[in-house]
Amino acid sequence: MRTDDKLPQVKGRPTDLARPRMTRTRRWLLGSTLAVYAATVIGVLTTSWLVQFDWQVMLFRPYKHWPEIHTFLDYFVVMGQRGPTAVAVTAWMGWCCYKQRTLRPLIVLGTSLLLLNITVGSVKLGFGRLGPHYATTVGSNEMWGNGDIFPSGHTANAVVTWGVLAYLATTPRARRVASVIAAVFAFGVGMTTVYLGTHWVSDVVLGWAAGVLVLLALPWLEPAMARAEALLLALYDKVRERRASAPLPVTRPVAASTLATPRAARDDELPARETVSVGGRPSGVAAHMPEARPHHPLRTHPIRSERGVTPGGSRRPPHADRLPRATAPLGPPAGRGRAASTGG
Repeated sequence: MRTDDKLPQVKGRPTDLARPRMTRTRRWLLGSTLAVYAATVIGVLTTSWLVQFDWQVMLFRPYKHWPEIHTFLDYFVVMGQRGPTAVAVTAWMGWCCYKQRTLRPLIVLGTSLLLLNITVGSVKLGFGRLGPHYATTVGSNEMWGNGDIFPSGHTANAVVTWGVLAYLATTPRARRVASVIAAVFAFGVGMTTVYLGTHWVSDVVLGWAAGVLVLLALPWLEPAMARAEALLLALYDKVRERRASAPLPVTRPVAASTLATPRAARDDELPARETVSVGGRPSGVAAHMPEARPHHPLRTHPIRSERGVTPGGSRRPPHADRLPRATAPLGPPAGRGRAASTGG
């Protein structure tokens, strides 16, 4: 069996990425970065010219010489803060995972940030260097003073977070463009912390070196990241199969109340209408009459057949001196009242 058969096969990624090749350029970059890292640590521990240069820049107070750019740099330094940059890059990596149908971008980002926190965080706590604003003695290296600024976390995070975009680029041109953008952000964030007086120059130099070392270590972690991706995908498939094969829950029917359920009429039975009487009146009449008020009793009105109407159609009672309209003599119209009957 060949050794290539033991390497994880990931869709959309060549197999040779799982086994990094130490090229001449990569070997030179790794050696020079380690040399800068070691020289910076030794120079600060021995209080060499590097520490003196730190104090010269600090006493120069750049933020007082160029106050017009202070507001802009306050916002620009956020490009090195781990929280905002991690959220922005994670959103972009999630979109790349969706388009490429792979979890590799998010796994690489998470691995790089985890490695950054372990390496840089342990060195910070180990040296305990105080920042320029909390310095106690002029010319000292301010080590072992319960601080946490050596190396610069903002600078190292800018190198790693934006450098991952160049590491995951799929074309040489995109990789070159992303590398230039990451270098500009990393250099700008480091110099901004020096301008604001939150870090020494040596802190920034060590932060650059620490971030580059994290990026150079990612190819050696490719096999572990590929296995983690395969494990997560297998776990996701298993969860989907379990949900698909799970039986649906059986719900028991709720017994309805016999009082609330209407009785169905039989075929030989006609539905009967219930008559309701209001105030002792028939249902057809009283249903449309307003209800009597409490202090006014309901008064009964006679119907048309009960009223006193004469056969001639007049509603006034008959009079002895009045003739019916049908037998009235022809002539001038008779006057009304008593004067008409006696003659004017």
